[in-house]
Amino acid sequence: MTNEMHTFDNGSALAQGLAGAVSTALSAAIAKRGTASLAVSGGSTPKAFFKALSQSAIAWNKVSVTLVDERFVAPDSDRSNERLVKDNLLIDAAASALFEPLYYPTPTAENAAATATKQTAAICSPFDVVILGMGTDGHTASFFPGGSRLAEALDVGTPRGVMTMEADGAGEPRLTFTFSSLQDAGMLVLHIEGNGKKDVLARAQADGEEAEMPIRAVLRRAKSPLQIYWAP
Repeated sequence: MTNEMHTFDNGSALAQGLAGAVSTALSAAIAKRGTASLAVSGGSTPKAFFKALSQSAIAWNKVSVTLVDERFVAPDSDRSNERLVKDNLLIDAAASALFEPLYYPTPTAENAAATATKQTAAICSPFDVVILGMGTDGHTASFFPGGSRLAEALDVGTPRGVMTMEADGAGEPRLTFTFSSLQDAGMLVLHIEGNGKKDVLARAQADGEEAEMPIRAVLRRAKSPLQIYWAP
């Protein structure tokens, strides 16, 4: 699958450009079906993009927002992706969007994954827009090198839905959508910033195993073309 690079002068320009493209994609989905779905990633990189997107004048009450992955922590934790999204995206115009969490206060992460799979089944077949990030180790979503269920997560035959993942670099147990849930989004984006991340991407694009740098699964096998949005 061909991947397309979108380069911007700085992070602010990238945030505005990506917000505009996502807004257009969501509006097109609403016009076609009456609803739209968006799965976003955590971390510090998307904050400016979230805030720019929250200003978009689209029918947010018809948009379902969820997370690509999440830590098994309560929403009031500083490490919660849900908290990040609620504080930076689900504000202003976007406050009327429907949010579908991955974390639930269940006894185990496995219980939360099962609940999240059931609750998100109607919006991920496929997603209209998926925004991925990438770590310096080449992970994306919670597909970590050495992850406890990495092969299962990356197998396109694994059903759509949310599963658990544990890894040395992950901290808490994770909840993550499977590769099969993400790879055929109407708009599939990798959002990265900085020359360091560009170098990681170059290594991922070279020969090597997916297990070593799981972002390679998206670069090589995603059904939808990957739109790479980058700024120095």
